[in-house]
Amino acid sequence: MNRDCSYGDSIMIQRAWYLLCLTPALSVAVALSSQMASADKALDPIALLSEYVAVDTVNPPGNEANAVAFYARYLEAAGIDYEVGESAPGRSNIWARLEGGEQPGLMLLQHTDVVPADERFWTTPPLEAQVEAGYLIGRGVIDMKGTGIAQFLAFLALAQSELPLQRDVVFMATADEEAGGFYGVDWVIKNRPSAFEGIGFVLNEGGSGSLRAGEKVFAIEVTQKVPVWFRLSAEGMPGHGSYPRPTAAVTTLITALVDLNNQPFPIRVIPAVDRYFKGLGAGIDGQEGQDFMDLASAVKRPDFIQELHENHPALHALLRDTCSITMLKGSEKINVVPPIAEAEVDCRMLPDRPAEAFVKDFKERLGGAQIDVELIMAFSPAISDAESALVRSIERTLGNLYPSARFTFSVASGFTDSHFTRDLGIESYGFSPMLYRDGEASGVHGNNEAIHIERYQKAVADYQSVVEAFVLTDQ
Repeated sequence: MNRDCSYGDSIMIQRAWYLLCLTPALSVAVALSSQMASADKALDPIALLSEYVAVDTVNPPGNEANAVAFYARYLEAAGIDYEVGESAPGRSNIWARLEGGEQPGLMLLQHTDVVPADERFWTTPPLEAQVEAGYLIGRGVIDMKGTGIAQFLAFLALAQSELPLQRDVVFMATADEEAGGFYGVDWVIKNRPSAFEGIGFVLNEGGSGSLRAGEKVFAIEVTQKVPVWFRLSAEGMPGHGSYPRPTAAVTTLITALVDLNNQPFPIRVIPAVDRYFKGLGAGIDGQEGQDFMDLASAVKRPDFIQELHENHPALHALLRDTCSITMLKGSEKINVVPPIAEAEVDCRMLPDRPAEAFVKDFKERLGGAQIDVELIMAFSPAISDAESALVRSIERTLGNLYPSARFTFSVASGFTDSHFTRDLGIESYGFSPMLYRDGEASGVHGNNEAIHIERYQKAVADYQSVVEAFVLTDQ
């Protein structure tokens, strides 16, 4: 057995050897923590999530090896074999498999990295989970360390039950989702494809439940808008800032960006979005509910589009291709006119056509502007089956727990690692039974990210019920 801990290694790791592969300081911390951790704490979702929040995986730079060490410790305590794949120094992925019957396997997929947080705008230290007014506050409690812990506890419960499984179950925690997933799921697919062998279904982030006027609505994400990222650049004559020229790189670029911003893509209602709005509208009274139920008619009214954009920007984004100008670069000195100016644009296209078609439309919108367009990244669109065995099992399980609950199939305005697994032909779904009230998820990628403790504890139990129902019974 090769026990080289160098870049790209992936082995079935024994605990002592893996600790030797960590930095000395982290090795000591993990070893001490392992000695101190009790079985009760390992199975308590709030204690475990609080510990996980403190594991620094802010991306950039990532350092997801810290999360791998965290999970490895608990897997070893449970006697579960696992594999680790290092995609770059400090960027690691971990997965473990419980073997079962011949039915297509289930993968519980999560990403371990989190986005940065500016402490100046938080009421608590972002990487120090704290309890306030019934909520646990900390970076990643929603996106997605909270769901990650729910997955992990469901996986451990299956292993400890020793009950026969109808299908394999794989737990996988990967790096880099917040920056595209290229050091995470994409790397594992390309370098350790056996990790996905026999997998027919994936549960990932992207869907959840909502509480409105006491009604519970569970949204299962079946597709997402497709990211298409561009770098735009313009060139011009450089010079001194004291004598501006008629044209310059910066002004050429700004003119093109203003034109792009002032020409939104046309409204387009695709079937998956129409179905999602109908699912939402069934629980909404008044004009808004009527509009959601008859989206094709509502989108013809400018007042509906404007109000939706103002009140529900994420839903508005599902009605058209969108572009956000996110990064600008010009001169490095205030008194120097630069020879080149650059902008990066985050576009998201609806998943009903190839990315190449959108790229063509984007370039046409720039018209005759002297702009160089570089494609940074583009994923392929895919939609998962809304009537699969896993979907039916989720509906049946939660329907028994919450007889009055409704279900809908959501379209995510952002992207997750599910697009990688959908490209493999795996039916992939974003789902968590966590129930949120309006506004509770506003801290995702923002300030004071928080999750309701009591509802989270219930969601962890419900997640376990969902997984057990699908893997312990014949579907």
